[in-house]
Amino acid sequence: MQGKVLVVTGVLGALGKVVADIAQSRGARIAGIDRAPSQLSATPERIEIGGVDLSDAAQAKTAIDAAAKHFGRLDALINIAGGFAFETVGDGDITTWQRMYALNVLTALNTSRAALPHLAASGAGRIVNIGAMGALQAGNGMGPYAASKAGVHRLTEALASEWKGKITVNAVLPSIIDTKANRADMPKADFSKWVSPQELAEVILFLTSDAASGVTGALIPVGGRV
Repeated sequence: MQGKVLVVTGVLGALGKVVADIAQSRGARIAGIDRAPSQLSATPERIEIGGVDLSDAAQAKTAIDAAAKHFGRLDALINIAGGFAFETVGDGDITTWQRMYALNVLTALNTSRAALPHLAASGAGRIVNIGAMGALQAGNGMGPYAASKAGVHRLTEALASEWKGKITVNAVLPSIIDTKANRADMPKADFSKWVSPQELAEVILFLTSDAASGVTGALIPVGGRV
């Protein structure tokens, strides 16, 4: 990680913060992007760009370019920004499908498109997306979310093919991430079967490392089915 510049979207969320903090502790420089406002002052090691709607291509490009300007380069993009909704197909609302597409697919698409030239110039560019194990086989109430995450999977594969030899593009597919919000939503669940943000972060950061130079187009389940 030493000296690498990583962009982490959704950096103020439960997973994004853990990924950014671990990477920085290992010598990486971090450009965090989030829709929520940031109170962190810019330093040579870390900046946070808040108030950004990454489903808007122009805003995504502005944020990515600002990160590249601050550090002079970008080596990896970790697309964590996203959202979840539980809603059945028959009783749900079409706006939920549109919102899931915007939050999960468009955010990853827009940031990736904006970052591609910077990552290609790195010589060892990496993109890591967050898919979902639940998108491999959608269950009751998972239609809108699973469909959007399946879109992230296909985006990952397409980018990996298009940029093979220049940028590696992979996705991790967590089961249920052990966060305070998920525990509150599912208080009767067996939390021991969930994947921790720290465990997931280790896989994500491996995929940004030099050791993962031969891995691209992979969809990697993390945490097992629950």
